[in-house]
Amino acid sequence: MEKEIWQKILHAAQVEALLLVDPANMRHIAGFAGEGYVYLSRGRQVVVTDSRYTLAAGRECPDFEIRDWHGGQYYDVLAALLREDGAGRFGIEDEYMTVADYARLEKALLEAGVSAEPEPLGKQVTELRAVKSPEEIEKIRRAEAIGDRAFARLLPELRAGMTEKQAAARLEFYMKEEGAEGFSFDTIAASGIHSAMPHAVPTDKKIEKGDFLTLDFGCRYQGYCSDMTRTVVFGRADERQREIYETVLRAQKKALEAIRPGLTGKEIDAVARDVIKEAGYGDCFGHSLGHSVGLEIHETPCFSTKEEQVIRPGMVITVEPGIYVADFGGVRIEDVVAITEDGCENLTHSPKELIELDND
Repeated sequence: MEKEIWQKILHAAQVEALLLVDPANMRHIAGFAGEGYVYLSRGRQVVVTDSRYTLAAGRECPDFEIRDWHGGQYYDVLAALLREDGAGRFGIEDEYMTVADYARLEKALLEAGVSAEPEPLGKQVTELRAVKSPEEIEKIRRAEAIGDRAFARLLPELRAGMTEKQAAARLEFYMKEEGAEGFSFDTIAASGIHSAMPHAVPTDKKIEKGDFLTLDFGCRYQGYCSDMTRTVVFGRADERQREIYETVLRAQKKALEAIRPGLTGKEIDAVARDVIKEAGYGDCFGHSLGHSVGLEIHETPCFSTKEEQVIRPGMVITVEPGIYVADFGGVRIEDVVAITEDGCENLTHSPKELIELDND
């Protein structure tokens, strides 16, 4: 992260220092992936952590001073830094810091006799992550490719009689084997009527012939997240299943074709939502069309009915329409796209045409 960028936050917020505690923001600005906090001022940049992470911090953050804190002295280091810099006001990440942490911060400053006043930063630091660099997009692309390879390996093994938990576990195993350092979120494997729940938790339910199986999964590569959803059918799809699947696929394709810089998230969401409404399933698509991904699985801006932010090149956003019919089942198809100068690049390459499984 260029120093000039966070220096602009100091100026805009009219503060002399910044305290970062959000892990994603600490990693984005300092490269620090451990526990602790990051202190920034016009004269210095410091990572404050403990002995578990000091060696790693030195490697991850070569341009930062590393300060070790010991038990009970977490915010005492901050108080000392503020005193050394003579800072009167410092910015805090109020949307991430807990009430308990804020109380500890106030107590440390009071006991140290430091009169610096905290100033809420809102989303100013987080918004720096909305547009990704080419290097960040490449990491997301590689994470998404891991998911593609894992899904391809799983398909031949999916069969009736397997439980949802078993399907999810095998998918996670393959992502690890393909190079994932961790998972973006808990894998969703929802079959039959469970597939009508967008965020269903895998159970011991056995997958049966005639079931939809929705798989929503993602992994992390060098800190960056992937996200993908595919829905398959066990055996031959019936007429209603085929109609629902083709409607979701058509909605996604229309949205992908429409994406370009200058449109708002609300306008892009409407493209897919209108297709689903026209097919008579408007009440069965309750969530947003998509969300940004990066160091966190859910970032902003979004493709949603309320998103007024204009989409810009370098943003990375999911496109995931769905139809969910209670007591019947549901379909979601999700890709991750990077916004380009004249459209978008799809980073997801797994097949999307309806897959009917008949594995023995």
